[in-house]
Formats: sequence, C-alpha cells, structure tokens
Amino acid sequence: MLDPALETLLLPFEYDSLDVPEGGKVLFLRARFSPKLKEVFGSALVCQQSFAPDADILSRAGLELVEAPVDAAEITLVLPPRQKQEARALLAHAVNTTRDGGFVVACVSNTEGAKSCEADLNKLAGLDGKLSKHKCRVFWAAVSRDTLDGGLLNDWLQLDMPREIEDGRFTSRPGIFSWDHIDPASKLLVSKLPEGLKGRVADLGAGYGYLSTEILQRCSSVAALDLYEAEKRALDLAAGNIGRLEPKIPVEFHWADVTRGLKHSYDFVVMNPPFHTGKADRTDLGQAFIVAASKGLKPGGSLYMVANRHLPYESTLDRYFESFEIIADEQGYKVIQAKKARR
Repeated sequence: MLDPALETLLLPFEYDSLDVPEGGKVLFLRARFSPKLKEVFGSALVCQQSFAPDADILSRAGLELVEAPVDAAEITLVLPPRQKQEARALLAHAVNTTRDGGFVVACVSNTEGAKSCEADLNKLAGLDGKLSKHKCRVFWAAVSRDTLDGGLLNDWLQLDMPREIEDGRFTSRPGIFSWDHIDPASKLLVSKLPEGLKGRVADLGAGYGYLSTEILQRCSSVAALDLYEAEKRALDLAAGNIGRLEPKIPVEFHWADVTRGLKHSYDFVVMNPPFHTGKADRTDLGQAFIVAASKGLKPGGSLYMVANRHLPYESTLDRYFESFEIIADEQGYKVIQAKKARR
C-alpha cells in the first residue's frame, strides 16, 4: 500500500535536491517502512519509532531501531503528526539532534496540516527547499546555530513533555489519545462495568491507563491485570499512573500490536478500540481488536467494549462470540458485552 507522505519525504534525495552523506548518520524520527529506505540511505539509516506496529515492520526488515535519537545526525527525517504541540516538539527534537550544517527534512499530507508545519519549520530554522507530490509537501532546512531561533527551540522542546491532568490524578502528554481529559466513551464504559470482574483481565489499547486504574479501584476480585498499548509513550505513562495506586496484584505492561495476538488467556477483556486514522474511520482496526479479544479469552470469558454508535461491529461480534448484547446506548456511544462460548 502506498504511503504518500513517506514516498514524498524521499523526493529530495531521488531528485538530487539533497545528497546522502558519506560516513554520517541519517536519523528517521517516527520512521515508517519503505523498501526505498535501504536503497537511498543504506547502512547510514537509524530509525526511531514508538508505535509498535511500525516498529515491528522496521525491525523485521532489518533496519536499525533505537529508543533514544542519536546526536549530531547529518540528516534527520521526520513525519510530523497532526497534533500541533506534538508536531512542533518533534520538529524541535529533529533540529536539536542534527549537526550544524546538517539538514532536517519533513513531510506532511496536505490534509494533515502540511502548510502549517512548513511554516513552523521556517520559523524555527528557515527553509532551504520544498517539493510537492501525492497531495503532500516535503520541506527541508539547513541547521545553523547562528540563525536558529534558540528561544523558540527551547520552548518547543517542552511542548510534548508529560504533565498532570484531571487535578493531578493522571500524568499525560500531547499526542496521546484524549491526552488532556478522560475520554467520554471510556467514562461510559467504566460506568457499565460490573464490580464483579474477577480473574485475569486485559485492557486492550490502554492509553495512559484510565480504564485500568478504574478496574483496580472498583473491582476487588481481579487477580491480575495486563495493559496492552501500541504507543510506547502512552504505555510509559500508564505504568506511572498505575504505579501511584501501589496495586497488590500482578500488573503487566505490554508494548504490542494487539492484532498480532495476546500474551496470556483472560477471564475478561475491556477495551475502547481505536477506529480513526487522519479524517477516516477505520472499522478494520476495531474489528481486529474484537478478533484478538475473542482469541485471548478463556472459554466462557467476557468482553466489555465501547464504540461510536455508527461503527458496524455487530457482524464481527456475531462471528467470533457465542452471544453479545448492547448494554448501553448513550451520548453517541454503545457499550457492548460479548460472551465467548464455553467450548
């Protein structure tokens, strides 16, 4: 499948607008895989990716993955996200990790804020070139400490730092789902969860840990709790938020793509599955979460999930569960309880 932003990101090197350095490092922040990456950059490329599905693909392709960005990169590639604070912080980190005289190269889809992001890089470091294709813009800046806006750089480096929300109950950060408030769908799901949840429970797509903290505080018969989250930045926050409660039961944190399967078998699964990418609804994501929940549940186990009312999950639930029931339909959301067959 074509990744328009990634294909466009590589244009300056394919069109010889920029040269691949010899002997230096090329850092790719929020990297996504393309076969062209090895062709263009070879062994110079180092990737950073905190989203498990993309990190898995990069790793399987044999590309070098690092958790912390390298310093003094010759070129830093970046695919900024839609969320403004996170995008500006990512541009600032890209500039900060690039050597003096090196280049930061960024690409954004026109529908995801390309014009605004291009203006941001121009404010921060000035622009040296840009190209357009696939309804995306790629733009780049030569890093010079003499002309760089140092004050703006320092300000933007702080924009996605963790901070307290909900009167200090949770720590979160920009770029995480519903980062600055409790998601109303998750809140509705919590209100419908029975206090009698027991045994081993999994929270799929746990985010910064809201559902899991509620389970720990409300359900005294839960014997073990596992949080699954694809975004490492969110999972680290969840670990901190859960740690505040000093749980007396085993709690495991899995940085993982749920659709590739669960680590254990569970008596109950709870989830508010992702369904949105850019401006498009992705019903296949929620459907894949339902399949994973069914395979991970013990015979007779139950799933509790919440979803936007219009999302068509019923046929998938009917296929993979013995029975299901919509136990709440409020505020544009539906809460569903599904039961796995005992045999």
